[in-house]
Amino acid sequence: MSAYQDKSANPAMPVIADVRDFDVKSGNLAERVIFNHRALVITLCVVATVVLGWFATRLNVNASFERMIPPSSPYVKNYLAYKSDLPGLGNTIRIVVENKTGNIYDKDYLEALRKVNDTLYLIPGTDRSWMKSLWMPIVRWRQVTEEGVVGGAVMPADYSGTRTSIEQLKTNISRANIIGSLVANDLKSSMIVVPLLDRTPGTGQPLNYGEFSRALEAKVRVFESDKVGIHIIGFGKIVGDLIAGLQQVMVFFGVSVLVAALFVFAYTRCLRSTALLVTVAVAGVVWLLGLMQLLGYELDPYSILVPFLIFAIGLSHGSQKMNGILQDVGRGTHKYVAARYTFRRLFMAGLTALLTNIVGFAVLAIIDIPVIRDLAITTSIGVSVLVFTKLVLIPVTLSYIGVSPAAAKRALAEDDETKQGRTLLARIWQGLDRLTERRGAIAAIGVALALTAVSAMAMRHLRIGDLDPGAPELRADSRYNRDNTYVTQHYGLSSDQFVVIMKTDQEGCRFYESLQLMDALALKLRETEGVQATGSLAQSTRFITAALSEGSGKWLTLSRDQALTNVAVSAAMIATPDITNQQCSVTPLIAYLSDHKADTLSRVLKVSEDFAGQFNTVDGTVHPTHFLLAAGSAGIEAATNIEVERGVLKMYLAVYGATALLCLLTFRSLRATLVAMIPLVITTILCKALMVALGIGLKVATLPVIAVGVGVGVDYALYLLSVQLAMQRRGATLAQSYRRALDFTGRVVALVGLTMAAGVITWAWSPIKFQADMGILLTFMFLWNMVGALVLIPALSHFLLNPKSQPPVAAPLTPHIKEQLHV
Repeated sequence: MSAYQDKSANPAMPVIADVRDFDVKSGNLAERVIFNHRALVITLCVVATVVLGWFATRLNVNASFERMIPPSSPYVKNYLAYKSDLPGLGNTIRIVVENKTGNIYDKDYLEALRKVNDTLYLIPGTDRSWMKSLWMPIVRWRQVTEEGVVGGAVMPADYSGTRTSIEQLKTNISRANIIGSLVANDLKSSMIVVPLLDRTPGTGQPLNYGEFSRALEAKVRVFESDKVGIHIIGFGKIVGDLIAGLQQVMVFFGVSVLVAALFVFAYTRCLRSTALLVTVAVAGVVWLLGLMQLLGYELDPYSILVPFLIFAIGLSHGSQKMNGILQDVGRGTHKYVAARYTFRRLFMAGLTALLTNIVGFAVLAIIDIPVIRDLAITTSIGVSVLVFTKLVLIPVTLSYIGVSPAAAKRALAEDDETKQGRTLLARIWQGLDRLTERRGAIAAIGVALALTAVSAMAMRHLRIGDLDPGAPELRADSRYNRDNTYVTQHYGLSSDQFVVIMKTDQEGCRFYESLQLMDALALKLRETEGVQATGSLAQSTRFITAALSEGSGKWLTLSRDQALTNVAVSAAMIATPDITNQQCSVTPLIAYLSDHKADTLSRVLKVSEDFAGQFNTVDGTVHPTHFLLAAGSAGIEAATNIEVERGVLKMYLAVYGATALLCLLTFRSLRATLVAMIPLVITTILCKALMVALGIGLKVATLPVIAVGVGVGVDYALYLLSVQLAMQRRGATLAQSYRRALDFTGRVVALVGLTMAAGVITWAWSPIKFQADMGILLTFMFLWNMVGALVLIPALSHFLLNPKSQPPVAAPLTPHIKEQLHV
């Protein structure tokens, strides 16, 4: 029979009803400094909240195209190196102007198109030099006549709106071969392609996508009527819509606050303490936003989850303080003394949990995508803030306002009833107790292994990147995705462009050898599933060569006669100025893809890589030719997917390695570390299977979920195992130790899991789909980490930490754990 005897009172923390009987010099140095200067601590926190709140109001909400892509990727480096030579093949928007009552050869429609074109031309942030539309002189036609190759702007210089000038326009459009690209296949709409600048001219500031999108809505969308339709797509519009959606997201933040507060109130039944917890949690968010502004960060659609997360962590973990204070006050201890006791018991445990969270979030910084690094840093800053607001401000404030005496007595009575087995919670605890026995442990582990095996099979189908057409970040029925559907249905060439850059010496793009290789690659790409068409200097040269020979099909080729090829290339450069750069050394090969799904990008990328590896020539040869990947929206997304795929393994190793190391330092036991880590690994596998079931790809928006889930989930194991191991070291059986851990921290673990899940599940109704996806995944991870900890820790402990079959853990018992055991 065990020699262990439980105690309900701690001699080091006696019940003190009169604060005058309390020794204010007791406790460690941190406790004495904080509580002996309570007024100063609260004053400093209030001042910090006011000052940082003012800075928080100045925090910008924006996004950057280049911060969404991995700068160290060789493909992105190629794009950035030749960006100035590839106008319109990176960050662009496309505006389609539709004639709802006829076709484009209509005077009123053409006048509306001109007004839209001129309005876009004047909006700050547009690269006016490379805008393309029927009204821009850069869009040209060409024709071979007896006098040679002739051409001009598609829009006649003397256009007047008369039937004759419209007929001339119609002729020029057919000569320019732009039907399917700038003109819809059904001739009922035309497109304006607008490359965007990284910085706003005049101010030199980064382009504000929120303002740019609002300008499009206010100045361009206003032309929409029962006769004219406006459809806008592109990265700038996606980000603009996401930023606009953030205003609605703030409503969900308010709902999260309310739902989480209700959960805490249902647990404490104390209005004043619940109000305090909510206020301090909001203050933590204010501190974070203010610090972000001071450090030069911006809120973007991908980091908007950080304030939500910090609030949920702050509120749910603050309830731990309430647990101890309610118990002490219920026994008759003065509120000031109870606050100090709680600080004394939980400061080190809470600090350890927060440090684990910080490390779990910080490891995301190894992903070479700036927006993810920003999220890692800002989340770590937010959790660091909780050290002051959660661990210090809450107990100090409670030492003044205390808790409701009725709530304290009720909490104590409920605790006694639970220990006596007279409540539903007690029956649940009794069921969990049985998991420390061999039969229950085998059953629990068996079910976990079965779920893990099935999920491991399912997660093999997890894809990197987007799985849906359009903008998966937005709802399928959003205005943007409806616009994208219209463009896809009416234009032969999509906006998903994968660009391979052909690099040669100056004037090297004119040589037959280089053009022939480009033509061969274009052929391979057209034969690849998912590629609609290709466009390149080689293809234009072929058609012009045939045109110079009276249109004979026999001459639809690349001529080895350099003089003839020079003429054809020069004609192509005049007709299409952006078909190569002025030095004829950087020439894009554009593949128009049916979509930007992960599988499509992988196929196109492999074909291009294989071709480049086989045919890239060595510098110093007669006509050196290098095919470099990649530009275009699809090419850059493919590079981003590669970085996500590479980074996810590094992230797993870092987050699990760091978490395991912290657990090892805390428990000083390899077996205990395994007990803590196994439920986290299982939850990650289940979460990835859920992503497959929900059709969610692993990408920039969803990658942080795993680290967040692990960083927060390990707290449950810390709470439970710290008490369980301490009890075992005192001689208690595994069943007694685990039951004591449940009595002391079990309700807090359940509350934390439920509160955090309740705080993020509201995201599921967000207008921003990727935030809804994150809300669902985080809810799943918070709940399953909680269930996994409550169920698997006793079951795994039976085999790994049972003193009957294993030697006792030799780690020393820390003072704060000793004190916790006598609450």
